[in-house]
Amino acid sequence: MGAPGVVSLISVDKPKKRVLFLGYDQRQTRVIDVLAKHNCSIDHARGLIDGSGDYDLVVSFGYTHVLEKNVIEKLGCPIFNLHISYLPYNRGAHPNFWSFYDNTPSGVTIHLIDEGIDSGPIIYQRYVNFDAEEITFAQTYKRLIDEVQELFEDKVELILGGKWEARPQRGIGTIHFARNLPKQFSGWDAVIDDEIRRLDMLRISHEE
Repeated sequence: MGAPGVVSLISVDKPKKRVLFLGYDQRQTRVIDVLAKHNCSIDHARGLIDGSGDYDLVVSFGYTHVLEKNVIEKLGCPIFNLHISYLPYNRGAHPNFWSFYDNTPSGVTIHLIDEGIDSGPIIYQRYVNFDAEEITFAQTYKRLIDEVQELFEDKVELILGGKWEARPQRGIGTIHFARNLPKQFSGWDAVIDDEIRRLDMLRISHEE
């Protein structure tokens, strides 16, 4: 009997690693299949977990819950999160929107989870410069999702082999919550430059 809310996705007799995957399922990310190709057994959960189970590592991608300190300690293994921002900028919700609205770097990061929100030490990250035809929030979001999965795929052997190093995040950075998204935001299919200009004008007029 598995832990509450945890289901077995892939069972292997002699796995290279026993992995708990939090968040997206196989229809939403290729990261699970990447782990499977490296002979990992994989359990999956979307909801809150209690930290029970015997795992070598945890991978979080598209997971909407914050792990409490006691759960992290109970798991007792590295917990990697895939985040679509260049940390420490744009921790929390809607990082792609805020990178444009606040004019901060766009990128992707794989980091260790601690009890904070996207505040754990960085393992790997890369800047992302968008192509000229990527002009909407939806298009740039898709690019970031692809980039962070590609980064994981590029580094998976190092991650599974324990040949990674963690370094603390530098600087204060920024953090946002879902409630911070401007109420006047037109939506994810909006053209970024036009939408940021419009929101800036609304902000200026409101301040006046």
